[in-house]
Formats: sequence, C-alpha cells, structure tokens
Amino acid sequence: MNMERFLKKKFGFDEFRPGQKEVIESLLSGRHTLAMLPTGSGKSLCYQLPAYLLNKTVLIVSPLLSLMQDQADQLKMNGEKSVLTLNSFLTLHQKREAFDRLHDYRFIFLSPEMLSLDGVIQSLKSIEIGLFVIDEAHCISQWGYDFRPDYLNLGEVRRELNDPLTLALTATATNGVREDIVSKLNIGQAKEIVSSVDRENIAILIERMDGYEDKQSRVLELVREYTGSGIIYFSSKKVAEAVTGFLQENGIDSVNYYHGGMEQEQRMLIQQQFISGQLKMICATSAFGMGVNKADVRYVIHFHMPSTMEAYLQEIGRAGRDQKQSVAILLYSEGDEGLPLHLMEQQLPTDAQIEGVCSYLHASGTSLANFTVQEKEQLSQSFSLNEIQSRFFTQLIEANENPLHQVVKMKEYCKKRKVANQEKLHTFLNWIYRKECRRLGVLDYFDEKQQAVNQQCCDNCGMNAQKMIDVWPDVLLDQVNSFSTWKEELAFILLKRENGNEK
Repeated sequence: MNMERFLKKKFGFDEFRPGQKEVIESLLSGRHTLAMLPTGSGKSLCYQLPAYLLNKTVLIVSPLLSLMQDQADQLKMNGEKSVLTLNSFLTLHQKREAFDRLHDYRFIFLSPEMLSLDGVIQSLKSIEIGLFVIDEAHCISQWGYDFRPDYLNLGEVRRELNDPLTLALTATATNGVREDIVSKLNIGQAKEIVSSVDRENIAILIERMDGYEDKQSRVLELVREYTGSGIIYFSSKKVAEAVTGFLQENGIDSVNYYHGGMEQEQRMLIQQQFISGQLKMICATSAFGMGVNKADVRYVIHFHMPSTMEAYLQEIGRAGRDQKQSVAILLYSEGDEGLPLHLMEQQLPTDAQIEGVCSYLHASGTSLANFTVQEKEQLSQSFSLNEIQSRFFTQLIEANENPLHQVVKMKEYCKKRKVANQEKLHTFLNWIYRKECRRLGVLDYFDEKQQAVNQQCCDNCGMNAQKMIDVWPDVLLDQVNSFSTWKEELAFILLKRENGNEK
C-alpha cells in the first residue's frame, strides 16, 4: 500500500518525519522495534498509524498521567472515539465499565503501576493486543537518566500477555541503555531505528552567571528581547514561583509557573493557555513538557542545570518543533551542581532507611506485596520515605529472602546507582566547562558523528544570545482572552475541546 497516501488521508501530513516510516514498516513486517527519535519528532504517529492498519487494540504504557491524558486528548480531537485512559482518577464504577468494554477500544493508555494491580492483566488477556508500546522506554533501564522501578515489571507483563508485537520508544538513550531496554523487555533481535540526537535548528548557548540575582536579571533581559513562546526550567518549585513573580513585577504579564505541587486542574489550564498562545512563557520544573504539543516554542532557558545530558536534551528538544530557528540557553554559576546532586541523593533510600525497612518487614512476618495501601503509607511515614524511595522498596525487596542478605543487596544496588548518577552529573558538568564545540560534545556522548557544519551552533563556535535575534523567525502572538477566574477559563477551554471532538 502507499504509506504516504494513507498518512495524508488519515493524519493530514504530506510526508513522514525522519525515522517514522522506518519504524512503521518494521512493525508492519512483524518485528519488535526499538526507536530512538528526537523530542518533537512525532513518536506517537509510530503507533497510531499501525493501529489502523493492524486493526487491533494498541496498549500504550506511559510514565506520566499528564502525558497519557494529553496523547489521549489529541487522538479524540482528531476524531478517534475508541480511546481509554486507565488511571487512578477513574472511579471504581468507571474502571468496572472500562474493563467490561475493553474490546471496544482501539487505544488503551495506562501506567506501569496500573499493570501491577490485581485483575488488570487478566482483563487484558481477554482481548487481542496488536501492539504493545512502551513510551519513554529509557525508564526501564537502571542506567537510564530517569529510571522508574515500576518499569521493571514490563518484561513479565509482555510474557503474560503472550509476547505481543512490541514498540519501545525513547528520545535519548545511549548504546548501553538501548541494550538494557531490549534485554529487560525480552524482545530479542529487535530492529533498532536510531535517529540523530542533533537538533540542528536549536543553537546551544551557556552563559556564566555570578549567582541567583544575576540569573534573574538575565532572564528578564532575554524574555524582553525574544519574541515568541519560551520555557524556563527550574529544579525548585519555590524558585519557579519566585522568578515568575519577579517577571510579572517587571512588566512581563504573559507568564505563569507550573510544577507538580499544583492542583491538576490548574496545571491543565496553564498548559492549555501556553499551547493556545495565551501565555507567552512558562516557568516550570521538569514536570512540564512531556506530551506538550506546541511546535513554535522559540527558546528554552535553564535557570538551574539538569543532572544529565539526556535530561538536558529532552528539555531543550521542546524548542523548534516547527523546524524554525530556536535557542537553548543554560545559565550557570559556580556551585550549581550542588542542587542536582542533592536531588539525586533523595531518589534512593539511605543505608539507615534500608536497614530500618528490612528489619520492620522481617519482624512483621509478611512481605511488602501483601501490605494494604494504608500500611504502605504508614511504613513510608515511619521511615520518612518519599514516593520514589517507596517504589524502590516495593520493586526490589523480595519475599522470603534472608533479611541480612536483603540489606546487603539493596545497599550495594543503591551504591551502584548513586555512583552512576554522579558520573552522569560529572560528565554533564565537564561539558558545561568545555571549550570545544558543544554540539560535538553532545554527539560524542551518544557515539555519533556530526554530519554537517552548523552556522548557528553554540557559544563556543561564536554564537551568542544577541546574534540569535538576527536569525529569529517572524512570530505572531495570539490575543489574550480575559476571564474573571481560572475556573471560568478552564471551562471555556474544555468547551472548545468538546466542540472540537464533536466535529
């Protein structure tokens, strides 16, 4: 069949983006596929188009509820009715109704945590799964920058679902991480389609700052100079809010903050305001970005440095999805590495927490898997475990194992993880300090070679923030609607969505 003709008819696109067609052809030939495609390259099309040709249910595992919901909403807005999002927000009645009608859905989105609940796998076995998709697949690798312990179950889930055709999608994965993904999922001789991580239309700039106030003033200068939409990334919720207030006090009205500590409705509103152009910029933590379908983000500024090259590329990749010239600016002051180092330390349990939890479980005479939700919450409170630390214990503590061996094994595991995290941070810090071409440094990290010289490359190749204005594309800003409350505007946006779905 003519793939381009089907692409135009079903999705309205004239041609495939690099990598998309190769992934789709691999799947249609019946091969498990691992695809590494850059942020903004249209990875969702790689499973959406085959879904219509295979005419079977596609199961998509995604790490974030917001990402899941956004992808599901986009499908619905494009006229697809048979979409289901299985998440913790559904009532018991809604879940029962959904499981009774699983065979009616073409696309089923769910989290890895949902797949660990009793009865979910059994219900999924009742339908024929044409494609099993793991989005953000680097989360399955313990050497990936955003490892999620809950992803470790997915290989066993595949086996229980009779080893369906599988697509693993990621934007940033080194050779070692890709090998780990294939191994953990048990997809053998999977075809790997690896596109370049180089986003040629994004200039990479690093500016040295003297500290917080210097950074704050520089952000104000930049957002006054640059037209178009932008994202400013922070590693602190409080600082994101504070800088937003500073910008508003200095005449920048079209800005708001976004982080995981906000109500879901408020996050949804701000995201939609940004996508529609009502907000010019967002001061956000890493909670913002995945699944945000906005092609004309012109700049990404990092107020705080990310902890890894992979995280950095994920975030700057939200700029310039329309292929027009864009820029990524990282503001660095000496000692900034202390914050990501602290955040990485918080992701793993301490030796004292490991000893305490293992001793408690041994004394209780039961396994963590048998704990109720309330008992798990009590355990977390007793040993001051955050959500990520609790997940590690849930996944890594094995029932009926000698508690002394358990303690030794978990300590050794956490030690290896901490060393690996520190090495990634050290590598990224060295890249910040390097004097050679930054783009070459990125490509070296992923074992790539540069294909062509970039005229708007990086600060080490003579580019700077002021020169960017000379190559900046024309930008048209949307008019801002006026509403009395955020609830009124949210209702307006939802009504627009609903009307769009009905067309």
